[in-house]
Amino acid sequence: MSKVLIVAEHHDGHLNPATARCVSAALALKAESIDVLVLADAPDAVAAQAAKLDGISRVLTIANTANSAPIAQVLAPQVAKAADGYSHVFAPSTTFGKDLLPCVAALLGVAQISDVMAVESSHVFQRPIYAGNAIITVQAAADRTVAATIRTASWPAVAAGGSAPVEALTIEAALPTHTRYRGLQAGSSDRPDLQSAGKVISGGRGVGSAENFGIIFALADKIGAAVGASRAAVDAGYVPNELQVGQTGKIIAPELYVAIGISGAIQHLTGIKDAGTIVAINKDAEAPIFEIADIGLVGDLFKIVPELEKAL
Repeated sequence: MSKVLIVAEHHDGHLNPATARCVSAALALKAESIDVLVLADAPDAVAAQAAKLDGISRVLTIANTANSAPIAQVLAPQVAKAADGYSHVFAPSTTFGKDLLPCVAALLGVAQISDVMAVESSHVFQRPIYAGNAIITVQAAADRTVAATIRTASWPAVAAGGSAPVEALTIEAALPTHTRYRGLQAGSSDRPDLQSAGKVISGGRGVGSAENFGIIFALADKIGAAVGASRAAVDAGYVPNELQVGQTGKIIAPELYVAIGISGAIQHLTGIKDAGTIVAINKDAEAPIFEIADIGLVGDLFKIVPELEKAL
């Protein structure tokens, strides 16, 4: 039987919803047990949130001042030690998981499986390739630990109605001295997090300028949505790259995705293919985005968006 260890992603004392999506993937394994591992300098608050996730057996915590920042080279030796006895180690396929799990896999001496989007059996998984244009089935060695990142856009978050026990672990692992945390530079925003938001308003090159992007922010604020952008808009300097949606940006699956002035390059479509309802606003009726949109509006975005905002 499978025993799964999920590395929790968290920030400022809050559990990232991506962790709940990893639990869904673990449940698909029909595992004997599913444990969530929280590494932090003070893990109690995050552990309490993780304990509520439906379907998990335990929450394990490792308290260490070195874990105050999510530095992969510091966390990985501890995760690898904690993984002893587990058949699977999962992490979300977010910036956090993509940074951490390759280090864990290397320490475990296994090849990582990336972006798991479906489970066929305990060691057989599906993942996308070629920018999501093809799905490949991969089989992991049955006698080795499976280290995998979970494509969060492909899995629903489990509910938070559980009450799993929380246990503290004492791990003896040599931590590196050559990698140190120096600080974090990040923009602050009152808007929802792009990766986990239920509603996203995105702008593309058609918006025209950083100043014009104000209409995207205004519409997003009107409905309480996160703001995203195409790579073209980011490359043009309209918005910072943390807002980029797509193959080389964030893969998201909101309930509502509104693409404004975005033509729909395949790399962008890869990032939104699992969205619930896709709305496209573009003056080019032949734009590829209309091929996947549930609702399409052909016209000048500078007329349509203000009218839409006014109607809301």
